[in-house]
Amino acid sequence: MSSLLEQEDDFYVVACNKCFKEFSAGVEPECSEFLAFCGAKGKTARGSETIDFLCNKSRSDHILKVSVTPDVKCIFVIACGLGVQTVAEIFDIPVYTLCDSVSAGGFHGTSLSPYHCNACGQCFLNYSCGICPVTDCTKGLLNGQCGGSKGGKCEADVEKDCAWDKIYNADPLLSQDSLPLLRDFSKLNHKFIFEHVKNIRRKRMESYYGGLYLRGCKDFSDSLALQNFPVPHTVVIPMSQHAGMSADPIVRLGDYVMVGQKIGEAVGVFSSSVHSSVSGHVTEIAPHRHPNSSHDVVSITIQSDGKDAPHRSIIPIDYWDDLDVYDIDAIIAEKGIVGMGGAGFPTPVKLKAPKPIDTVLINGCESEPFVTADHRIMLEFADDVLFGLTILLKSTSAGRGIIVIGDNKGDAISNFKAKTAHLDNIDVVSVRAKYPQGAEKMLISRALGRDLAAGMRPYDLGVIVINVSTARAIADAFQRGMPLIERAVTVSGEKIKRPGNFMVRIGTSVKEILTYCGVTDDEITVKLGGPMMGIKITDFDVPVIKGTNGIIVSSPKLSESTECIRCGRCVDVCPMELLPLYFPVYASKADWEAMEDKGIANCVECGCCDYICPSHIEIVKAVKDCKKSHRKNGELVHRIRNPGM
Repeated sequence: MSSLLEQEDDFYVVACNKCFKEFSAGVEPECSEFLAFCGAKGKTARGSETIDFLCNKSRSDHILKVSVTPDVKCIFVIACGLGVQTVAEIFDIPVYTLCDSVSAGGFHGTSLSPYHCNACGQCFLNYSCGICPVTDCTKGLLNGQCGGSKGGKCEADVEKDCAWDKIYNADPLLSQDSLPLLRDFSKLNHKFIFEHVKNIRRKRMESYYGGLYLRGCKDFSDSLALQNFPVPHTVVIPMSQHAGMSADPIVRLGDYVMVGQKIGEAVGVFSSSVHSSVSGHVTEIAPHRHPNSSHDVVSITIQSDGKDAPHRSIIPIDYWDDLDVYDIDAIIAEKGIVGMGGAGFPTPVKLKAPKPIDTVLINGCESEPFVTADHRIMLEFADDVLFGLTILLKSTSAGRGIIVIGDNKGDAISNFKAKTAHLDNIDVVSVRAKYPQGAEKMLISRALGRDLAAGMRPYDLGVIVINVSTARAIADAFQRGMPLIERAVTVSGEKIKRPGNFMVRIGTSVKEILTYCGVTDDEITVKLGGPMMGIKITDFDVPVIKGTNGIIVSSPKLSESTECIRCGRCVDVCPMELLPLYFPVYASKADWEAMEDKGIANCVECGCCDYICPSHIEIVKAVKDCKKSHRKNGELVHRIRNPGM
């Protein structure tokens, strides 16, 4: 070590915070110890960085390209072979290995070998004078010479020096009694390992960083046309079906209401109006269980009279082309239009972007398994979606509209390409069927090549993103004058006898839908939305709301959570490039500031981390609990200081 330092100076030190170990939120001490050692030798360190999962090249490249300055002449790496070679692939300057063993009781030494580490997890460099007996010895021997060396060359490969000759020459006092056990030959060789790692990295970066290639399970329902679900005898309509403040009830007990009549008035700007989905009498105004939370919210119960009589306000707006932007936005607000992809963000708020908008993206990815509601909307209501997009283009003064569709929906892509072939301002873009392709960051990056950085909103890039069902609802508001009183819902899953896609009135009981579709088994798990981001419910007597795009029924999962082993799989699949493994640890300590430092505000709660975690840790639950405690009037109160890199 001393001889190596004599010839090098102005260096940078990179340390990996290790994987496959007992979890610790702190950093390893090796980096600081090495810096102190170098300082005592009078050497200049230009900086250091401790990185979680150094072998994750995308993250490491992002961090090190910023922190390693041009005055750095070489880099010392404290990591396993994969981490070392990751750094070597990033920089052209010399990279030296300060070997880091992942086996218990390992020590550190300097690797002198030009050969690739085979990632065996058994580092012996501290025993063998910095010469790896796994990769340097052609036979992979760990217990000393085989006796087959001839002139310093291996008998199995005459082009290769005998590693054990070199080891003994480096330390003549080395005895076989001090050597470790024989190599575990169940470990794979470096060629296979690196080809495997290369393939993983390629898949990880397809279309966007991270994400999952899930079994779609869409064949349960994707070929089934939308049906009108029977109008229920009773609906329970929550005053909170959107992000922001709950609407105020504007009807009284016993009032007769009609289809499309406003029954809840938006409170302030960040709210949304609510309308009756049936005609009949108001029988109750009281708190009821909300489908997306454990809390009760004020809801209006209406007993249908079976007449489905429309309110007098349901009038088509034929003169929309003559309206100005403010009038268009006012109509969208009056009709209670919100984002129907799940978040329920009030659409008028999104349209009032504080910056100029040049592009409207229509999200038709629908990457959640099982859910096919948007797919059917694109096939059966394509003209309505295009009309809604036309309204949006006028409202935002955007010059371009793009309909983005997952490449597993070839029929929808063909349908829209045929319908937009004559339109210069509307394009159709096919994207990889990778989950969560429909998240705004991924969508904008793939469709426009623009990077939505931490803390930015789509409007910062001149973009707004609208779900296809929302676009169709806007068309309904103008062409029919109908508020948002129904939506497409997929009912699917392994426990559904009669799956399907249905147009369901807002306020319809989930229990009623399950019974209609043949669910009789009590041993089931039900999620509203998709299986990844959906809300698990145990009380089925809750209503369908504006954001309910799916009801997925499956068998209960019996896996219990265990301790985190720092395998890093959650980091590999996180599309926001965060470090999800830290969230449950900090949440258990109620350390919200630390969670913010790790970029919790940028988490989209896609569930990739939960899905991939071998310890079955509920990472997303920790995120939601944190965000819930930091919301004020529906907005997340936070300080974005570090996006988790």
